[in-house]
Amino acid sequence: MGQEEEKGCSENGVESKEEEQDEQENNVLRFLDSLDSYLVLMDSLSSTLRQGWMELASARHSMGASRLNSALFDLKHHNAATSLEVNHHDDTTMQQTYFNLCKWASPDTQNLCSKETKLEEGELLQRKASSPQIRHRGASRSSVTVDDQVQKERSKSLSVFGALVSPKLRGAQLSFETALETLVEIANIRSSILCTHDQVQEGMKTMT
Repeated sequence: MGQEEEKGCSENGVESKEEEQDEQENNVLRFLDSLDSYLVLMDSLSSTLRQGWMELASARHSMGASRLNSALFDLKHHNAATSLEVNHHDDTTMQQTYFNLCKWASPDTQNLCSKETKLEEGELLQRKASSPQIRHRGASRSSVTVDDQVQKERSKSLSVFGALVSPKLRGAQLSFETALETLVEIANIRSSILCTHDQVQEGMKTMT
């Protein structure tokens, strides 16, 4: 009996070490994957900003400096059209911060933006399998409504430069908007890098 108990304890110890090694390998892979995504996003950000500045220069050239300059800006107090929400995810295995971008949130569209953000957060969780088609149709209608409001807010923000603006100016607007989205993705990836780095360090301590 004593030998069987010792054998069982030995097997359990080996299995426990193998599980720890597998978990550590997974943490390392997630860490490296996050680093790769970070580098790709940084390169994408650089290209998007370069394109945005080129489009803005082209729009200024075609419209004229008198129609596209900072003197036309309305310096009165306005509500922020874009906001950043910070969410902290805590559980027994990790502590990570998530950033959500809420774009073009005017007083008339703030509720729609809030609904869109909640929908994006809900997609990160496990959903029940019941009524998938109903959920899909509801999400589609909400997305179309938000897109229409966003287009109105984009046009409204460019109205200070006149009723007819250069397509290059609209392109520059979209480029800088994309750059802002990329910055938020970079922030989330950086948060993931820090989280997985801590997990790797903790795994190395427990294994030694």
